[in-house]
Amino acid sequence: MSTAQVAVTTKKDWTSDQEVRWCPGCGDYGILLAVQQLMPSLGVAPENTVFVSGIGCSSRFPYYMNTYGMHSIHGRAPAIATGVKTARPDLDVWVITGDGDGLSIGGNHLIHALRRNVNLNILMFNNRIYGLTKGQYSPTSQVGKVTKSTPMGSVDAPFNPLSVALGAEATFVARTHDLDRKHMQETFRAAHEHQGASFVEIYQNCNVFNDGQFNDITKKNSREEMMIDLVHGEPIIFGTDRSRGVMQGSDGFLKLVDVAEVGRDNILIHDARAERPSLAFALARLNDDDHSPTPFGVFRDVDRAEYAQAVSDQVVAASDKKGPGDLHDLLASNGTWTVG
Repeated sequence: MSTAQVAVTTKKDWTSDQEVRWCPGCGDYGILLAVQQLMPSLGVAPENTVFVSGIGCSSRFPYYMNTYGMHSIHGRAPAIATGVKTARPDLDVWVITGDGDGLSIGGNHLIHALRRNVNLNILMFNNRIYGLTKGQYSPTSQVGKVTKSTPMGSVDAPFNPLSVALGAEATFVARTHDLDRKHMQETFRAAHEHQGASFVEIYQNCNVFNDGQFNDITKKNSREEMMIDLVHGEPIIFGTDRSRGVMQGSDGFLKLVDVAEVGRDNILIHDARAERPSLAFALARLNDDDHSPTPFGVFRDVDRAEYAQAVSDQVVAASDKKGPGDLHDLLASNGTWTVG
């Protein structure tokens, strides 16, 4: 639907009358506000928009949007959203999930939505903890994480959400964080403009059960030194005085370097539209931990046939070849029922 066909809306039109019930100080509030403020500028209408979520703190999101939506079951949001989008390709469909919901019980559904390239906007709130069930370790919790379910420290190696998405051949992969509304909105807009499955990881603070997990990276006084801003077609340079950068060595591995030592011409140019995901994958794994420089922005943005449109094209082709379907006559001819 084009912008010209949609009535002008405001944040109020996208905000439901439901009381927002997250813990005071939760990073979810910032993400919700960013989305509510962004939606009027996307050229879509609330009545043509659907938010689908699974289970978890983040999954209360659909209650707070004045759109159609479903608070579904644990991990199944991508599957339900796939059904919605396939049946109604004209709708604008968003998936809200968390690191536990999307990468644990929902991991299978997530990777297949990405593999199929269903035109969904998938926002994963990653706080590296199970918040709704009071602080157990999650699939993204670091080794050694002490929680109620791992009193001696987690021994599980964590998922890197971006690596999972890229491994599933996702056509759009990005990362943002809950403390920068402008960056969130730019990232969400890019995801929405992409025709296909968009996966956005959001570093989100759980101030009750995992407070400060990303402080060394996302706090305002840390960002210039610790956040690597990825911009397609530009050299990957960061730091207060833009003196540091990312270089690809002769062995193919990426490393952080001083620009003055290696020369600006040797700094890697970011290519989000590279056909192969290898560069995006290397960037997704550039940071060693939560205390080292970490890339943010769009890692990959490539074109591939979109699932719902491909299914719709098959239906049209079958109808053109065999004529419009008639379920009543089909069932009658098979003896399923008697027409009388």
